Amino acid sequence: MTLYDHYRAAKGQVSTDSRQPQPGTLFFALNGPTFRGADFAALALEKGARHAVVDDEVMATCDPAHYTYAPDPLAALQALAREHRRRFVGPVLAVTGSNGKTTTKELLTVVLSQKYNVLATSGNLNNHIGVPLTLLRLRLAEHNFAVIEMGANHRGEIASYCEWAAPTHGLITNIGKAHLEGFGSEAGIAQGKGELFDYLAQHGGVAFVNTLDAKLPGLAAAVPQRATYPGLTDTYPATLLGAAPALHLRLGTGPEVAAQLTGSYNFPNMAAAAAVGSFFRVPAERIAAALAAYNPQNNRSQLVRTARGNDLILDAYNANPSSMAAALRSFAQRPVATGQGRVAILGDMLELGNSATAEHWALGELLATLKLTQVLLVGPLMQAAAAAYPHAAHVLTKAAAAEWLARHPLASQLVLLKGSRGMGLETLVDVI
Repeated sequence: MTLYDHYRAAKGQVSTDSRQPQPGTLFFALNGPTFRGADFAALALEKGARHAVVDDEVMATCDPAHYTYAPDPLAALQALAREHRRRFVGPVLAVTGSNGKTTTKELLTVVLSQKYNVLATSGNLNNHIGVPLTLLRLRLAEHNFAVIEMGANHRGEIASYCEWAAPTHGLITNIGKAHLEGFGSEAGIAQGKGELFDYLAQHGGVAFVNTLDAKLPGLAAAVPQRATYPGLTDTYPATLLGAAPALHLRLGTGPEVAAQLTGSYNFPNMAAAAAVGSFFRVPAERIAAALAAYNPQNNRSQLVRTARGNDLILDAYNANPSSMAAALRSFAQRPVATGQGRVAILGDMLELGNSATAEHWALGELLATLKLTQVLLVGPLMQAAAAAYPHAAHVLTKAAAAEWLARHPLASQLVLLKGSRGMGLETLVDVI
């Protein structure tokens, strides 16, 4: 049997984690930095896996009914995903960008689901393992649209993902200062993210272009088929009518949307979903209804009323200099109730490499220009921000932040909680 035969026999169920139940799956024994995947293949079979792909030739030779040999199981997973994708005939929309990828992917999914049976990336499974796993979840007799999120921290990644996913359409949310450590510079980021538009240009695809980001029209110039948004003269215009307490926008000259999503920085993400929905002929009223119904639950621009009566903007899933600045500027402009102050609790921005100190210092300089009641900075990198903005309180650890909040309890305040994923600031919600 070929590997694709085994995949079909497993009814499209693929797994890579032997710790989870494996009923009828095709298990790929991926290697990690400190473990050999083949050592866990037998355990996966014991837990119900139908077959396992291993890099142990002896194991596969001795028991070919249960093991297939692949010198690199990860490459085999990616190749299988590529083969399966080629059998899918519906549109495949790839989404990448520095900020807002996952939120935009979710907005696209709720809009397109008004007309199509959509397969979309789960969570943020957007890397060299997550992309092929997502593609292998495509059910050829069930799905007729795919939305594939693509993350990257160095050049060449998006290009490789495109080779597996073969997107017919693509969208770059924006170009910002994310993963500077891997990309090396903003120009490197633009080049890396632009690999999506390069692929579309070479394969006759369609690019959706956010004209609010000055870098994107140039990146898309080589793509003959382009649809622009959200400017008034663009293909799919949209107008921001208000951003507090949540977004209020108009789609072209059509319906208005009173959204549950906060932050003016999310306007381009909502406009992108509306543009794509319009392109694929989802009725405007259904687009508006889907956008209005979307309620984030993933620590991204999530509005939470805490036990102490604080209005919390929980945006702790990730942070980089661009997204942090946008979130803070939007936060500082939010109206507050009488007696209510604006309190920002900010964690380190990671993966900035040699730019880390300078970018955190720049954050401190930005804070000095904003009208905030109180600022708590969390993490060792935030020492630079604290030096630039000495009015802020600074602690080195999340535990110390919890202690600070216990000593300085917040009540009936408007609070922004934002930091990089590695900081895990969402665990502070219970003490805010």
